[in-house]
Amino acid sequence: MKKLSIIDKFIYFINTLLALALLVSYLLPYISPEKFPFLAILSLFVPALIIINSLFVLYWLIKLKKQLLLSTLILAVGWSFNSSLIQFSGKELSNKKGLSIMSYNVRMFNRWKWIDNDSIGKNIINFVKSKDADIVLFQEYYILEKEKLDYEYKYIKTQKKDNKTGLAIYSKYPIINKGSLNLENTSNNIIFIDIVKEKDTVRIYNFHLQSLQLNTNEENFGQENSEKLIARLKESFKIQAEQTKVFLEHEKAWKGKKIVAGDFNNTSYSWIYNQIANDKKDTFLEAGKGFGKTFNYWFPLRIDFILTDRNTSVNSYQSFQKQQNSDHFPILTNISF
Repeated sequence: MKKLSIIDKFIYFINTLLALALLVSYLLPYISPEKFPFLAILSLFVPALIIINSLFVLYWLIKLKKQLLLSTLILAVGWSFNSSLIQFSGKELSNKKGLSIMSYNVRMFNRWKWIDNDSIGKNIINFVKSKDADIVLFQEYYILEKEKLDYEYKYIKTQKKDNKTGLAIYSKYPIINKGSLNLENTSNNIIFIDIVKEKDTVRIYNFHLQSLQLNTNEENFGQENSEKLIARLKESFKIQAEQTKVFLEHEKAWKGKKIVAGDFNNTSYSWIYNQIANDKKDTFLEAGKGFGKTFNYWFPLRIDFILTDRNTSVNSYQSFQKQQNSDHFPILTNISF
């Protein structure tokens, strides 16, 4: 440190703090938010921590300083952990016999005019039609009167009987069973259908876990709102943990093929994801490319997922980040059993 300038010493101090924060984050998949909800908040910032530590490595490398070893070693320790952030190769295999699945949080088709555009609902429906997925899962769904999807089979579960908001699954294949986990004390939920494709019966779960209520139009992490935000996030993560346990118990009863998808409202660095994704393939990690960002925020947040059985082949994966019709981006995958 003797050869460092005062400015570089300060930069290295910040580097040390953020490198240690990244190191601690490697433990997050194994720590339940019910026990340490404050630590769970860190899972949202892991993508930013990885990027910042990579920039520190570049900074010290340019200056030819041994201080680059700190972030380099910590990034190396969590290499498999960090690979969830970005994929370089991707995969695009055409398979007409495969099953294509889209998941899309449509934010009630802009029902409350978050976006100043009266064509949002029509835009979303037209986009979904253009992709022609076999299965479409909607979160924050709202029953539209004009725009319709031409699917023979569907399951729509609203929050209440007289309500138009909830979750929906559209299918080209016959639905032989359907149900809802009816999560308590929340407007969020998990629903499922069982479809028949050729000789296979496949269960498909549609997730919308407890919302974090991150506002894409405001600086949530500003000083003015920080205390309320932290308190809300802590409570949300605890509720998510409870909801995850409900799902895990329900999942045990199903021994056949399955797909688990939707809006987890949490990242792949969290305990929530680690529990749900156990013994499953993440289609982004198998066939995605780039950051796979699914939430329109100021740093890469991937909180929407499509997970499949271990013995499934993932042929392709896409995240449509040019679709600015919701605060989420639609994701689409093609799989073969």
